[in-house]
Amino acid sequence: MPTAQPPLAILLSHIADAQVGFAASGVHEIVRAAALTPLPGAPDIIEGALNLHGRILPVVDVRKRLGLPALGIAPGHFLIALESAGRLIAVRVDDVVDVVDVDMDDLASATSLSPTLARLRGVAATANGAIVIHDVDAFLTQAEHEALDQLATAPG
Repeated sequence: MPTAQPPLAILLSHIADAQVGFAASGVHEIVRAAALTPLPGAPDIIEGALNLHGRILPVVDVRKRLGLPALGIAPGHFLIALESAGRLIAVRVDDVVDVVDVDMDDLASATSLSPTLARLRGVAATANGAIVIHDVDAFLTQAEHEALDQLATAPG
């Protein structure tokens, strides 16, 4: 008899009308949104930089990744610091809801829905609708990681 997999703890948040989730194990910190510093030469997906306790984090524009219209930073927004493929990044969300457990049996593979969704860990069906769960390690492309590496090592 196969053993049941433990549920996946997800930080549930909202971007526009979408419920989005990030594995809670990769979340380092959640802070209120603040003004971002532009990063000239950064990949288009990078919204700017955040100084988090003396550490500079690139802020990924999740709205752009999801094909949503741009939205300026509002005082009610949040920035979530996440570990992504060995790099600490931040993502801006409209709201942070809660940490919820998602039963692995309720998690549909994103690529089974569409091959273009390879950057997602999956989509979970819940009583409150679908949660799009991002694969934070695949959040940035290799080219975006390389561009950020070049910015980090550029003479300042």
